[in-house]
Amino acid sequence: MRVLLILLAGLLALPAAAKERADRYSAMTYNIRLDLASDGDNAWPHRRAAVTALVAYYAPDLVGMQEVLLHQKQAVEADLPGYAFVGVARDDGKDQGEFSPLGYRRDRFALLASGTFWLSPTPGVPGKGWDAAYPRVATWARLLDPAARRSLLVVNTHFDHVGTVARLESARQIRRWIAANRKRGETAMLMGDFNSPTASPAYAAIVDPGAGVLHDTLAISRTPHFGPPGTFTAFKIAQAEPAPIDHIFVSNDAAVLRHATLTQQAGGKLPSDHYPVLADLCVGAGC
Repeated sequence: MRVLLILLAGLLALPAAAKERADRYSAMTYNIRLDLASDGDNAWPHRRAAVTALVAYYAPDLVGMQEVLLHQKQAVEADLPGYAFVGVARDDGKDQGEFSPLGYRRDRFALLASGTFWLSPTPGVPGKGWDAAYPRVATWARLLDPAARRSLLVVNTHFDHVGTVARLESARQIRRWIAANRKRGETAMLMGDFNSPTASPAYAAIVDPGAGVLHDTLAISRTPHFGPPGTFTAFKIAQAEPAPIDHIFVSNDAAVLRHATLTQQAGGKLPSDHYPVLADLCVGAGC
């Protein structure tokens, strides 16, 4: 009995991540909608608590957000202290304009490297690419899971909503970047708001096996997808888009256990004009 009590006490002293299976990860992508006074009752001050409470409840290991202004990023960081966020703003590479920040659980990962590049022919320089209406970025992080002795290369992005050429070229650019930067044995993940349904050329470019395999987590989930297919709502609960534009993609070595579009609302109000997407993954020989 004494030995059992000692073992139990030791287990309770471990951080939460150490009590979990080392081969399991959860990832969320969430366009939280930038703060616009013209949104009225749907403006950020009325939604902040709902957005961050949703993330805190599901507690994904990784979370990619889009349309995040500096003060929103600071609010998210204050409300979710268990996460560290990386990434710079798209207008000046510092703090002007929208971020596409990538968050990871501090108790599970160590940051090895991170950065941001622009979706354009000049990825190291802030600016628009092709026929895009706005500058667009991809934020990345190389993360070490010390418990599993595993490295992950994670990319979060937000494609342009206007430029069809820009979306296609952005997809190709990110695929090339992942292929060039992914290390041997490293699990790759790409998430974001792609403004691209599953029938679009940009989506096809991402899952093109000739560019190095990335799979849509919805398509390969071992259990049926939960929730509506569409992810954009315009703050309208009754809106039912036929296909998602927010996606999570993973490399060949990751199995997808579950996939969901999360539709939480309170009093008829949605936290954002996009639903978040959540995928539960398994990485390793035991999957």
